[in-house]
Amino acid sequence: MMKTERKLALLKRIAHRFNQAGITWALGASMMLYFKGIARDFHDLDLMIVNEDASIAQRILSEMGVLQPSVPNPKYKSKMFLEFVIDGIDVDLIAGFAIVSGATIHDCSLRREQIVEKVSFEGEVIPLQSPALWREYYLLMGRNEKAALIDRASPRT
Repeated sequence: MMKTERKLALLKRIAHRFNQAGITWALGASMMLYFKGIARDFHDLDLMIVNEDASIAQRILSEMGVLQPSVPNPKYKSKMFLEFVIDGIDVDLIAGFAIVSGATIHDCSLRREQIVEKVSFEGEVIPLQSPALWREYYLLMGRNEKAALIDRASPRT
C-alpha cells in the first residue's frame, strides 16, 4: 500500500504543476479506474494531454524526473508517448493518443469534452476521462480483461 500512497502523492504534485501551468489534461487508464473504484491497483500514471499543451507538460515532467529511452510499440501511433521515472514511479505522458487495430489507426487524442469529471484530491483538481471511453480504448488495444473489469463495475444496459 505504501507504493500506492507514493504514486498518489506524485499525482498530487504533477496535478499542481499542470493545473498551475493551465495544461488541459486528464488521468486515464488504470489509475483513472482506481479513482472511480473500478480497479484495486494501478502500475503507473497515464497522463493524457491535449496536443497543444504537450511540450509544456514534457518540460514540467523533465524537471521532475528522468525521460526514459523510447521503445516504439507498433500497436500505437501517438503523436507523443514519453515515459518518465519520477521518484521511482513510471509516468506516461501521452498526446495525440492513437491505437492501431487491424489496418486502422484510431485517433484517441484527448479532447476537452472528454473530461467528464474533476475530482478533488488533497486540494488538487484531477480531471478524469470516463470508464466508458477507456472501455472502448481497451477493446481497440485487445485488452479485453480491462474492458470486462469496467463492464462488471457498471453493466451496460
